[in-house]
This record gives sequence, C-alpha cells and structure tokens, in this order.
Amino acid sequence: MTIEKLPYLSAGFLDSLAISASDLVDEIERQIFGQRRGEVWCAPKAVVLPGDDRYIMATLGVATDPRVLATKSLVVNPRNPERGLATLNSLVTLLDAETGLPLAVVDGNWVTAKRTAGLSAVAARRLARADSACVAFIGCGVQARGHLDVLADLFPLREIRAFGRGTGNRDALCRMAETRGLTAVPTDTAKAAVESADIVVTTVTLIPEPVPFLDARWLKAGAFATMTDLALPWLPETMTVFDRTVIDDLAQEAQMSKPMVRPELVAGDLTGLVGGDVSGRQNANERTAFAFRGMAVGDLAIAGLAFVRAKAIGALDT
Repeated sequence: MTIEKLPYLSAGFLDSLAISASDLVDEIERQIFGQRRGEVWCAPKAVVLPGDDRYIMATLGVATDPRVLATKSLVVNPRNPERGLATLNSLVTLLDAETGLPLAVVDGNWVTAKRTAGLSAVAARRLARADSACVAFIGCGVQARGHLDVLADLFPLREIRAFGRGTGNRDALCRMAETRGLTAVPTDTAKAAVESADIVVTTVTLIPEPVPFLDARWLKAGAFATMTDLALPWLPETMTVFDRTVIDDLAQEAQMSKPMVRPELVAGDLTGLVGGDVSGRQNANERTAFAFRGMAVGDLAIAGLAFVRAKAIGALDT
C-alpha cells in the first residue's frame, strides 16, 4: 500500500512567502467583490458549544480564481495552556473546487491571525481616519500581534497602548511595537488605553464569555474600533455613541441566536461597505465601529493566496 503525501503549508513556510499586508487586504477585498459577481460562494460559519468551555467552529468557502474550496476547522480550549498548547488550534484544507481532489493542508492558526487582521483592515480603510497614529489594544495575544503587523503597514502609526489580563502578552506586544520604531505604552486600565487612541482593537477571549467592561463613551471623536470578539466586552448601552457601526455579514448574523449589536444600530455589512452600498467615514469627528464573528471569505482568500504563492515559487507539485 502506498501512502500519498498531501502538501502541508506550515506557519514557518507561510511566513517565508513574505506576503505583504496590502496583498492580504487586497485579496480579501477581491474575493468579497467575487461574491457580488457570483464567482465566490460562502456558507455561514458553523459553531458547536459542547458546554465545557470549548468553542468549536468551521467555515466553508469556494472560489473561482483560484479554483479552490477551503474549509477551516477550529477549536478554542482554555485548558490547552495547561498542556503546553496554544488556546486556539485550527487547520485549513484546500480542495480543487471543480474536481474535489485534495490540494494542500494549511496551518489554520496562521490563516486565522492573518484573516482576522485582514478583515479589520478592510473595514479600517473605509472607517478609520487615514492619519491614524495611535492604536489601543484590548487583549494582547496572537490576534493583537496580527493586527499590529497589518495596521502598522497601512497607517502612519507612532504609538500603541496595550491593556491585557496578563503582563506577558502585553509586554511582548509592546516589544514587537518597539522593534517597528513605535512608542509602546502598557496601561493598567482599559480606559487609559482607549481614550487617546485613533484606532481601538479588541481581541478579548470569548471563552469564558467576558463580562462587558468597555465604555464606548471613552473614545475620542474620530476614533474607529474594530471588535473581533463579537463586541462582547463592550457595554451594550454605550454602543449608541458610534455614528456608524458595520458588521461582517448580515445574512450570517440573521442566523445567529444573539446579535452582536442591536440591529437598529447596524448600518450594513462589510460586503456593502466594500461595494459602496454602505457609506464609509463621512467626517473627521465620526466615531465608527466594525464588529465581526469572522467570515468564510476571509479564510478562503488568505489560504487561497498562500497556495497560489507557494505554487508560484515551485514549492508544490499540484
């Protein structure tokens, strides 16, 4: 019996491809436009909650160019650090969208970090001030580092402010910022982090579900907040402060048991924002927000782009 080997694109290999922040964001936008043209199809994310603090999720997306079907399976388990493992672990499989034959397996943690920051950046291009210089991070783990990478390439940043439950991740994020020539300010309170920020990134862990503690009234005029954590850390009664709130996917949100943001406060979704149906920032003083669960099109775009780049350098024989 012959055991065939399926190419595995590891995080180290994916980093070696040196895909730029602009390329990541551009590819997500291109595939969002593909959905509008009927060339990309995605299913709402599926979530399983076993009741033991695990969060289990899957996404499914199909593209015409590149001709791939991407599925991502993800498990978040707060007990993993006791095992010496990351809290979140995931895997993306790529199939040929025409034949169904397997193409590759991709490190899902790398894809998740890049696509989450990429989705935020797609929104930030339209909702944040172009001269944003200070970013506040509430939550300082992998997702925060991914956002710092992307936002530092797209905006003229000079400073970050960091607040998290533990000092280890916070200090590591600050060191990362300093290697980019940015001033890094660790803060003892969330308010001290966000009140002077042009962009606020919240990446608070969903398990166990956080008790709301962020007050949108702390934000200065002109601030943009991107909420990767379903907006759960934000006090719901203060969300009216935002002049415009966009979510990732209206169709997906309609199938969820609990909305991230009160529906009457939602101006539209990311597809509408990219396509021009939903207005972006209208003036320098608007407070704007992007709240999201995660879209299959993001995983599809990032994994597909990595696969194409790997093929281009001859790393795959597919």
